[in-house]
Amino acid sequence: GGDHTITYPILQALAAKHGPVGLVHVDAHTDTGDTALGQSIYHGSPFRRCAEEGLLDCGRVVQIGIRGSSYDPDPHKYCREQGFRVVPAEECWMKSLEPLMREVRAQMGERPMYISFDIDGLDPAYAPGTGTPEIAGLTPAQALEIIRGCKGLNIVGCDLVEVAPMYDVSGNTALLGANLLFEMLCVLPGVKTL
Repeated sequence: GGDHTITYPILQALAAKHGPVGLVHVDAHTDTGDTALGQSIYHGSPFRRCAEEGLLDCGRVVQIGIRGSSYDPDPHKYCREQGFRVVPAEECWMKSLEPLMREVRAQMGERPMYISFDIDGLDPAYAPGTGTPEIAGLTPAQALEIIRGCKGLNIVGCDLVEVAPMYDVSGNTALLGANLLFEMLCVLPGVKTL
């Protein structure tokens, strides 16, 4: 439930052990900003810092659910230049993500990878309790397809971030976040499920 900055030191530690890792990143935002208010480390910059430090196997980075307004006419340029695959939310609307996840599984291969899930990847109708909501996001069923689609991959870690209880009046965001974390635990290597 912390902000997305927490992923940066986690990936530093994992890369020190495994080398650069692949990444399945679900989010409304790419989190590849450079600076904000003069700071280079903040919740909108972790994946730029990770790319700069060589923590990511950039050809195995997939960002799913990206959307929202931007000050830049080409907001995904940095990601493409790094070799990231950006899957905008509109490419996910009203369809199953199982075909996408088959492609992602092939892209990840057998090497170590990480799942980073920002709750704002989901539409605020389902997860309003977050600091940077964006309309027209993913559904909970699509979130399950993404996570379950990672089963069998060499997952070395995962997180779920940006749940903000002060904005979660109904408690639905926390409920959804807890269930998605449970699903991530179920797809870790060696976990047996029915």
